[in-house]
Amino acid sequence: MVRKGVWIAIIAGVVTACGFGVRAHAAGDTLQAGATAPDFSLPSQEDTAVSLSQYKGKWVVLYFYPKDMTTGCTIEAHNFQSDLPKYDALNAVVLGVSLDTVESHKTFCTKVSLTFKLLADPDHKVIDAYGVPVTVRGDNKFAARDTFLISPAGKVVKVWTGVNPNTHSGDVLGAIAGMNGDDKVQARKM
Repeated sequence: MVRKGVWIAIIAGVVTACGFGVRAHAAGDTLQAGATAPDFSLPSQEDTAVSLSQYKGKWVVLYFYPKDMTTGCTIEAHNFQSDLPKYDALNAVVLGVSLDTVESHKTFCTKVSLTFKLLADPDHKVIDAYGVPVTVRGDNKFAARDTFLISPAGKVVKVWTGVNPNTHSGDVLGAIAGMNGDDKVQARKM
């Protein structure tokens, strides 16, 4: 019994030392609804700077994802792309962020025909500012699949963590539509 426990401890130590599935730090806790969304400026797939402040007065869907050209990330991006007209109708923009480079984003956008902005954050400045966990596997780092819905006034109004890439875009659209409906109800009450 003791030997079995020793072997389990050794294996666990080796796996941890190799970095498989180890969570790296995020700069702090994940931002919560009610917080002011930190402004940022990151390069997009067009290698032009994109800042949150550019979208004041619009809903911003700021979604973090693990890696360009992987199955789940491609599904999630395709769903956002397919729903872009619905986001436009709700006065919303979609911005994707990962640890990938501008070049990786260019390739990904070309390969899967994405037109919304993907932002490169290889130094995880924005990922850390929003408190998105980073997982380390060997030499690779991956941001968690988390999304922040930012109001036209610049406040985080909803946070999704560990989202399902198959249904997430619909969930976000529903939340925006519900909040827009709440705004209309509030305006009628005044």
